[in-house]
Amino acid sequence: MSLTSILSAEAIENAVKDCQAPDSFCYKKFFQLCGLSSKTPKEVKDVFQILDEDNSGFIEESELKYFLQRFIPGARTLTEAETKSFISAADDDSDGRIGAEGHVYHTLTDSA
Repeated sequence: MSLTSILSAEAIENAVKDCQAPDSFCYKKFFQLCGLSSKTPKEVKDVFQILDEDNSGFIEESELKYFLQRFIPGARTLTEAETKSFISAADDDSDGRIGAEGHVYHTLTDSA
């Protein structure tokens, strides 16, 4: 499964372009632009599994840093501030990583 089997390539490209500048990444806006905010919980979980490179059931800070590159190879890495902000928004048990369960679906799909 690939991200483009769930999200349109054009929407992904637009979302990545919108946050090219360092410290311009806003996860809510990104998910709206790429179309993830309108997907079902199952589709969001499928995207989560694609982003979870080590298949641990969690997205750790080291994986999140390369988040945009999972959507488009060659995209920039997230800054430390962007990574920490993203984790704190979706980390429902304060363990420093994002789990596939819990309130992740609502966090990642809420309107900006």
